Amino acid sequence: MASILTVQDLRVHFNTEQGAVHAVNGISFDLHAGESLAVVGESGAGKTVSMLALMGLIDPPGEISSGRVFYGGKDLLQNSAEEWQQVRGCKIALIQQDAVAALNPVLPIGDQVCEALTIHLPLTKSEACLRSVELLSQVGIPDAGRLLDRYVHQLSGGTCQRVTIAIALAAQPEILIADEPTSAVDVTVQAQIIDLLVSMQRRSGMAMIWITHDLGVVARVARRVLVMYAGRIVEESRVVELFSAPRHPYTMGLLAARPRLDGEPGERLRSIPGQPPGMGEEQRGCPFAPRCRYALGHCRLENPPLVEVAAGHYAACWEHRRFDPEGS
Repeated sequence: MASILTVQDLRVHFNTEQGAVHAVNGISFDLHAGESLAVVGESGAGKTVSMLALMGLIDPPGEISSGRVFYGGKDLLQNSAEEWQQVRGCKIALIQQDAVAALNPVLPIGDQVCEALTIHLPLTKSEACLRSVELLSQVGIPDAGRLLDRYVHQLSGGTCQRVTIAIALAAQPEILIADEPTSAVDVTVQAQIIDLLVSMQRRSGMAMIWITHDLGVVARVARRVLVMYAGRIVEESRVVELFSAPRHPYTMGLLAARPRLDGEPGERLRSIPGQPPGMGEEQRGCPFAPRCRYALGHCRLENPPLVEVAAGHYAACWEHRRFDPEGS
């Protein structure tokens, strides 16, 4: 399958009075045409920052210290502001995590959807208004024409999320990045949003990157998954193999922490002991070693590379052979 996006050794840090905070520490991955890729990990793992970086949305005091992001045969990180205008929101679009905050509270909803259309497509204002109603209807908003004159504070969280999806899809992007698109809505609306995005992806053939904490969402929407920890990718695999045979202790901890329907009444949820490392600290060895019950002496001395441990399955763990289901 052809790669539509290639990220190589992407690193992002933030300059603070206390020193540099290293948010993304050399991640590399490919996104294939039409693929659904999930990126999972705890808060602070670097998921959102890495996606903002590949869209050129890191502002001071943040800085992309190294890396390449290839799309259409060109390194996007070398783009001028004018060149980004042709890519961001048009070829690569983003659904932000907080839909209410993503929308402008002083502009009617219709103006915001129309703006996304007129910036990227050769449409007149009247054509954009008609297209706005179509888009809002497509994302499941009933009687969408009545919504054009309303403001954010007049809408529910679920409706705001649907509006941000309509804006992201306005220019029919080839890549859609969905950053926790269901985190701010209730469970019922969450399922509706997931079904909506899955159906629209299948209809359009666009590639999608899902950023999520929820492994249940991963199992439902993605074909392949990246597990991030401390700004690094620690495991990469097809979803089926990740759930059936994880090869990194951090992934095992995430899977073990899921609530189980077949658990005993009153059974406590499992958790991963300890805390992620401070991203301003100099990291020696595996960043997960202080929390890992399998860690040995060498794990604390040198950071393991991400290596192929099975066909299409990669893990960054010195002890990955201990978790090989084939016992090899």
